Amino acid sequence: MTTRASAEILEPGDGLPSPALARIAAMLEMELRLTMRRPENLFVTLVLPAVLLVFFGSMSILPGDATASPGLRPIDTVLPAILATAIVAAGLVNLGISTGFERSYGVLKRLGGSPLTRGQLLTAKIGTIAVVEAAQAVLLIGLAVLLFGWAPGAGWNPLVVVGAVILGTAAFSSLGLLFAGTLRAEGTMALTNALFLLALLLGGLLVPAATLPGILGTFASVLPSAGLADALRIGMGAATGDLVEPLLLLVVWAIAIGLATARTFRWE
Repeated sequence: MTTRASAEILEPGDGLPSPALARIAAMLEMELRLTMRRPENLFVTLVLPAVLLVFFGSMSILPGDATASPGLRPIDTVLPAILATAIVAAGLVNLGISTGFERSYGVLKRLGGSPLTRGQLLTAKIGTIAVVEAAQAVLLIGLAVLLFGWAPGAGWNPLVVVGAVILGTAAFSSLGLLFAGTLRAEGTMALTNALFLLALLLGGLLVPAATLPGILGTFASVLPSAGLADALRIGMGAATGDLVEPLLLLVVWAIAIGLATARTFRWE
């Protein structure tokens, strides 16, 4: 923690604590710099979603959704699924693992003795994920347009898309921080990767929960990953259906996990 941003957080000018927004901004700047220096983070958050988009967008190998709008190409249903996957990767895997190791190395303990409060730290970290997700969206939508000629479907609703992204970010960033603030770093890394793979295969991301058989479909339908993917599919015009259920599911998960994280997150 020797960067200029960390110095501004830990040693505010004139011996007085810096304003809350200044502390958050300094922490956000530092988090973004650290994220760009971690190649494994860039792979999970940017490269992997882009590869999945190009691969699945090029062929019809994923099962269709009964609620899908007629006349869709593979890219129309794949893009919202990959956007949801990118949000899960950024919040759960990237944020969870990086924060877990910062806590293990004593970085968070040092910050805990600074004017930076726990709430400001979590705000800066989630803000970092929001910036990463903006880069993900630009990359993925750009690839979809350039390589496949993608355009929003007839049911396109940008307010729904933005709402789903905000709620999904809150839910999965809080989940990553919940593990990072309570488990050992190695446990956080193992658990977040395992849950990411579970969400990818059986959590309603690539394969809609409604198409999974029996108890698997029932299980997937109550997960935040399924709510996020379904809300994005509907909001981007790739599917039809009631928006209340997936958005309400995301609200419940975001509030529940957020409260649990705020109560249990420990600096060391």
